[in-house]
Amino acid sequence: AHIQGHKTIRNETAAFSGEAATQQVIGMGSGVIVDPRGFILTNLHVVEGVADIDVTLANGKKFAGRMVDHDPQTDLALVKVNSDEPLPVIKTGTSSDLLVGETVIAIGNPFGYQSTVTVGIISQLHRNIPVNGTQEYRNLIQTDASINPGNSGGPLLNILGDMIGVNV
Repeated sequence: AHIQGHKTIRNETAAFSGEAATQQVIGMGSGVIVDPRGFILTNLHVVEGVADIDVTLANGKKFAGRMVDHDPQTDLALVKVNSDEPLPVIKTGTSSDLLVGETVIAIGNPFGYQSTVTVGIISQLHRNIPVNGTQEYRNLIQTDASINPGNSGGPLLNILGDMIGVNV
């Protein structure tokens, strides 16, 4: 799923530059349907602070979404869309048996280009990456598959097409 929304951010340099104190930005990312009732898993940073979450599926269907739950520690969020019919769900695998060097596939919407696929290998497992002074991504699957702005929230797949992680 392609996720897009508008949010207002605070412009920290506004006082010095004469610019507006806040700024409207369009955020975008990816998500993956995990329940046929319309539950979509994505990264929290994709939908955090977004008033109107617009979700477009690969088949072109558009929905209004709302965040129903989130976990700041793992940077994950659950978005709900209402559909008249059950939605297709991704097959999930496990990350417990992954090996360094194993082929993985990243799917997402980098730079707004929908349904982009990149391939790589697992470079390392259980990687901890500091994000800022207060947050750290823990126990990550590091890959050399291209992950760019807009890929966040999309699935990382094994060669069988099973979701084994969420891109960030």
